Amino acid sequence: MAERTRRKRTATAADFSARLLAWFDRHGRHDLPWQRERSPYRVWLSEIMLQQTQVGTVIPYFERFVAAFPDVAALAAAPIDSVLHHWTGLGYYARARNLHRTARLLAAQYGGQFPAALDELTALPGIGRSTAGAIAAIAFGRRAAILDGNVKRVLARHGAIAGWPGQTDISRALWEIAERFTPTERVADYTQAIMDLGATLCTRTRPACDRCPVRADCRAHAAGVPEQYPGRKPKAATPIRTILFLILRNPAGAVLLEQRPPTGIWGGLWSFPECAPEADIASRCDALGYRALGWQAGAARRHVFSHYRLDYTPVEVTVAPDFAVADGDTRRWVLPASPDALGLSAPVKALLAELGDAPVAPAKTLPRQP
Repeated sequence: MAERTRRKRTATAADFSARLLAWFDRHGRHDLPWQRERSPYRVWLSEIMLQQTQVGTVIPYFERFVAAFPDVAALAAAPIDSVLHHWTGLGYYARARNLHRTARLLAAQYGGQFPAALDELTALPGIGRSTAGAIAAIAFGRRAAILDGNVKRVLARHGAIAGWPGQTDISRALWEIAERFTPTERVADYTQAIMDLGATLCTRTRPACDRCPVRADCRAHAAGVPEQYPGRKPKAATPIRTILFLILRNPAGAVLLEQRPPTGIWGGLWSFPECAPEADIASRCDALGYRALGWQAGAARRHVFSHYRLDYTPVEVTVAPDFAVADGDTRRWVLPASPDALGLSAPVKALLAELGDAPVAPAKTLPRQP
C-alpha cells in the first residue's frame, strides 16, 4: 500500500512538472534581462531585486545596476554609497547592503565566484533557502526547490493548503510539496516556469484558471475558491511614527544631509536630520552645530513601510552664514538639484526635487512655529 502511494505521488509530481514545462515552452517569459548572458551573479542579483518587487519595476533597476557593477569584483570594489545610490527608489535597502556584503565575502573567500552548494549559499548575507535554491537551479542546473511568494500561491492553491504560509506548519507542508514537484531534468526551466505561472496566471486576485496548465487537479480551482488560498497574514494594528525632517539651508541654497547608521530603516542612506515634533528646533540645530535664524513647516506627509507608517513634516530652516561644521564623513552640504551620487530614500529624494537650488538670503528670518 505504501509503495502504491509512493508511486502515485511520484507520477503526480512528474505529470505536474511535465505540464508546467510544456506551458512554459509556449507561454513562459524567455527574454528577461537576467535570462540573457545567464550567470550566477545575474541570477543572484535578479532574485534579490525581485523579493517583494514586481518584474516591471525591477527591470530598469537591474539594467542600470549591472551596467554600473557588471560582476562580483566590481560590486565588491564599489563604495556602499554608490551601491545605495543605484538602489534608490527600489526600497527594502537591507537587500542592497547585503548584496555589497556578499560581494565582498565572495571576493575575499571564493575568488569572486559563487559556491554551488545550498548550505554555502544560504550562509551568505541576504540569501535564504528559496533564493539559494533559485541560484543553484537556474545558474548551476542543480535540483533544488524554491518557495517564493508566487510559488507559495501556486502550490497552496493546487493542494488546497489552508492557512498563512508564514506559519511553521504551513511553510513546512509547502516546502515538502515544492521538493516533491521539482524535477531532476530541466530544473532551471521548471524553476522559472513555476515563478512565471504565479506571476502571470495564478495571480493573487482574478487568477486566469482557464489558461492554467495544472488546473485539472488544482483543488482550489475545483472548489471554485482559488482566491481563498493561500491564507492571509493575521492583521495587527499598524504603528505610526511621527517626526520632523529638518531641512537646513545655508546662504548658498545648499541643504544638509546626514548619513544614517548602517543598520535599521534606511540604513546607510543619506537623509535630513530629524527630531520629534515636540522637540525645540533651535536647540536641535544648536546640537548639530548650526544657528537657526528661523524656520517654516510644510505639509505633513506619510511614507508606508511594511510594518509601520512614518508621518513626517518637512521643516525648512535657515541657518546663519557662520555655520560651524563643514562637510564630514557622515554630514554633507548638497545642492538639492544635484545631490551627488548618494543613496537616498524615496521621501528624501522627492523633497530634494521639490526644493530646487534657489539661494536663501542669509539674514532672512522665517516665521517660527509654536
